[in-house]
This record gives sequence, structure tokens and C-alpha cells, in this order.
Amino acid sequence: MVKMIILVVAYLILAPVIGGLLAGIDRVLSARLQGRQGPPVLQPFYDFFKLLEKEPITVNNVQDFYVTCFLLFVIVTGCFFFAGLDLLLVIFTLTLASVFLIIAAFSTNSAYPQLGAERELLQMMAYEPMVLITAVGFYIFSGSFAVADIVSGDKMAFPYMIGIFAGFVFILTIKFRKSPFDLSMSHHAHQELVAGLKTEFSGKTLAMIEIAHWYENVFLLGFIFLFFANGTIAGTIIGAVVCLVTYFFETFIDNNFARMKWNVAINASWLVAITLGMVNIVVLYFM
Repeated sequence: MVKMIILVVAYLILAPVIGGLLAGIDRVLSARLQGRQGPPVLQPFYDFFKLLEKEPITVNNVQDFYVTCFLLFVIVTGCFFFAGLDLLLVIFTLTLASVFLIIAAFSTNSAYPQLGAERELLQMMAYEPMVLITAVGFYIFSGSFAVADIVSGDKMAFPYMIGIFAGFVFILTIKFRKSPFDLSMSHHAHQELVAGLKTEFSGKTLAMIEIAHWYENVFLLGFIFLFFANGTIAGTIIGAVVCLVTYFFETFIDNNFARMKWNVAINASWLVAITLGMVNIVVLYFM
């Protein structure tokens, strides 16, 4: 119980710091890959505090309420995960958070965020099957959906779930909002949707979306960690290293692929879910 409380408090305090630092390093690496100097590593924090100081300009008050709900449910999702609770509960709570963000975009009655919200729905259709397959894979492997049981197991899941791992890394490109699947909104300036789903958000509202993204990224990397956790220090170190490598691999992909159409994202994600995810589950079931 004490360990669970410590992990949750650590997530609440450290996740935005780690997420912001990862975003800063992402910007520096992206700039270097493009032959530019790039901003300082702490630039995301400067931008965040600058947003907090701006005059609030919103289309309606409902939009702020939905964005606040989005942030709260993202944080709650991470707390459930690091508290060692049920993976299905974690996934469904994260999905609910995404729904609040989509509703917030639709509530603006503006063309750009509404089109971004429609693409966000399509992205959810693309990645949700693989996320659920990942949860089922962990259940078959460990006999439990509880994160605490998976982490405390004596075997590393990765050798038995390598196909599911590859499929989950694939859909992380969508969840991290990286090219070629940054369909609804992007942290780059090349987006023809302006800021996509975020176009009508500014000031503190946009700051809440940014910090929610940092919380979400850390939580998603926690999923990667589960594949290597085996109750040992070695497993913990390997898991942490693979989390960092995965994040920067996604950054590399982001800077080397042009954005694709929404139907390519769905077709590719479902193909990966069927060929890598489902085949791996069948193999796990008969092992």
C-alpha cells in the first residue's frame, strides 16, 4: 500500500517534469536531424509558463470544462496505472479522456478543430484494437490484468510477446502524435490544419492540453516498461532504457516520414494488430 502511494505521488510530481524534458530533447533532436540549431531543452517549460500568463480567450466556457476533464482523466489514468490497478480500467479511462478532448474541439463550432476532432476519432479507431490486444496478451502471459501482478512476475514478457510489443510501438506513433500519423494535431508547423484539433485553444486551456500530453507520454512509456519488468533490478534498468530508446526511435520516425492519409493509418494499424498482435496471442495461448 505504501509503495503504491509513493508511485502515484511520484507520477503526479515527476511525470510533467519528465514529459517536458522529453519534449525538449525531442525538439533538439528534430532540429539537429533537420540541420538546425534548435531551441534549448527547457523550451517546452518556457512555452508552458508563457501560456499560463496569456489572457484567456475561449469560444465558450464549455470548451474549458471539457479540456479540464481531459486533463483530469489523463492524470487519473496514470494514477490507476502506477497504482497497479486493472489494465482494462486504465485503457477505458484513457479512452474517456480522449473523448472529452474531442467533444471540446467539436464545441468550438470552428472548421479546423472540428476536422481535427473527426481525425482524432479515426485515430482512436486505428489504435484501440492494438491497445486492447496488448492488455489481453498480458493477461494470457501473467494470468491477471492487474499491473501490479504483471510487474511482480518472475519472467520478462518481451520474449513471449515480441509481436505484441512491435505492434504497440507501431501505434505509439499515433499516440505520441508523430508523423506519419499526426493526423489530428501536430507539434510541427507543417500541419495544413493549422494546429488541427487545438486551433481554437489558447492560454491556460492550451497549457492544460500540453501538460496532459506530457502526463500521457510518461504513462504510455510505462506500458513499454511492462514488457521488461520481472521484479529484478536488471529488468527495471532494461525497461527504463528501452522506454528512452522507444521514445527517440519515434522521434526519428517523425522526422523521416511525411504524414499519410487517415485511411492508411487505419489500414496499417489494423493490419499490424491482426498479423503481429493476434498471431502472438494465439502463440501465447498454446505455449
